[in-house]
Amino acid sequence: MVVDWQSRAAAKREAILKSIPEKWRLAKIPSAGEQKDITGPYIRQFLTDKEVEITETDAVGIAEKVAAGTWSAVAVTEAFCHRASLAHQLVNCLHETFFDAALASAKELDQYYAQHKRTIGPLHGVPVSLKDQFHVKDVETTMGYVGWIDTFEGATGDPRAKTFESEMVRELRALGAVLYCKTSVPHTLMSGETINNIIGYTWNPKDRYLCSGGSSGGEGALIGLRGSPGGFGTDIGGSIRIPAAFNGLYAIRPSSGRLPYEGMANSMDGQNSVLSVVGPLATTARSTKLLTKAILSTNPWLHDPLVVDMPWRDDQEQTIVDLLKSASSSAQGGQLSFGVLKSDGNVNPQPPVARAVSMVAEALSKAGHKVIEWKPPSHARLLDIVFHTWIYDGGKDVHEAFGLSGEPMAQQVKMSYGEKPVQEYTASQIAANNVAKRKFLKEYMDYWNGTARESGTGRPVDGFICPVAPYAAARPEKYLYYGYSSFVNGLDYTSVVVPVTTADKTEDHYPQGYSPISDLDKTTFDDYDAEIYDGAHVSVQIVGRRFTEEKMLAIAEYVGGLLGK
Repeated sequence: MVVDWQSRAAAKREAILKSIPEKWRLAKIPSAGEQKDITGPYIRQFLTDKEVEITETDAVGIAEKVAAGTWSAVAVTEAFCHRASLAHQLVNCLHETFFDAALASAKELDQYYAQHKRTIGPLHGVPVSLKDQFHVKDVETTMGYVGWIDTFEGATGDPRAKTFESEMVRELRALGAVLYCKTSVPHTLMSGETINNIIGYTWNPKDRYLCSGGSSGGEGALIGLRGSPGGFGTDIGGSIRIPAAFNGLYAIRPSSGRLPYEGMANSMDGQNSVLSVVGPLATTARSTKLLTKAILSTNPWLHDPLVVDMPWRDDQEQTIVDLLKSASSSAQGGQLSFGVLKSDGNVNPQPPVARAVSMVAEALSKAGHKVIEWKPPSHARLLDIVFHTWIYDGGKDVHEAFGLSGEPMAQQVKMSYGEKPVQEYTASQIAANNVAKRKFLKEYMDYWNGTARESGTGRPVDGFICPVAPYAAARPEKYLYYGYSSFVNGLDYTSVVVPVTTADKTEDHYPQGYSPISDLDKTTFDDYDAEIYDGAHVSVQIVGRRFTEEKMLAIAEYVGGLLGK
């Protein structure tokens, strides 16, 4: 029986707010017109100086302070619980809080440290936030669906609703991480904007006229407000990279099979042509590395059958470090080489994003590295392959999830899944799509290998720079093009996000007489408003080959340093 979805959603929404201690409640939430940017000085006014110091330290710094005995895990946890509470009230970024359990875990960590004078792992006392796909004991997982409230992934009476934990949750606990909240997602997960009928719309804290990204939009907004030093999202079409880019964060989309996905909730489970992957977002490159390296230290391939037996490879990282040292001491330089993709030929990036891509290319060139134009096989062909995979089942999975409660589908999701399911693909059609994908992968590989002829290093380029999206951050209901993120998923390449600058209304304008290259490019052009975008974060992604996580994280840290980030 379909019950009143509005009442169920309202009750859940109220429960989330009531889980925030009264002492941390805000008396007034300003409108975007009253306070566009709520980061930095605005949110700091509600915190003590000590809380500001703790929450504005990155994950590496927190781990070091706790390991040295300078800060207690309890003090760190309470500071982040407070700041996360403020963040949710300001931008709607949380689905679940479990602060009491987090403080109890932190207390146990402090007791262990007091007794043994050492930490239990590299994340001892570090708060880690989780996208609401992770199952955590005694914590609900709704994934934004009203019909999943009080169930286990929509199934009533399943005992796992209270007891089950995802594999990575187990690993994070073993590493000493403190888990304290789960963050908002768009229902279905299939949107670059985060919206659902439970918590509403998750806004961008740097510019509350804009979205926080999706589908890990709650992670992006929370970490952007420093309500978390780092957390984990997932990515099937850009869902880690988009929120990271829109919120000025570092992140990595690893290749599938590098980090464990076992035991997580998902949409379209069983679609294996383009797999969703899990990866970290954080305030610094070194923190993104810490989270990645820590998870790999738990041997996740022993617990997730899809994870490759590939521990963290210090030699891969060291190769980049050595090349960079050699470049800095060489009069000729040019020790690394990069492609630069300024446009994919379908939709041009808006002016702030175009400027950011050029800034990174120029910084690398100035530092002595070779930068060449990236002219790969048509991304449009690959995108057609990728987008087919999202509707293999004709939308049956997501429509059934909405049918559990009778709730409506957000417009941002409806553009992909329509009003009702359509014809499912046949086995032969799926096989043909997989063959087309394999052929394209080979063509792209051959193109990459061919760049050795012009790279200046004698080997193919080390990576290529391109937008994450055409937008610095999309306006509500205006995220219409996923081409710059989804092609990476089709290739299953490793990609890192690097924050570059902020949008500037005095500088970021289309050239006079600009002629759009497609109908969608015209829409993107028409939607751009320099005044609204002014001050928004602008980022790029640097794409590497498959399973190059160590290499790309080292490059991300280096490029961030070149940009003063």
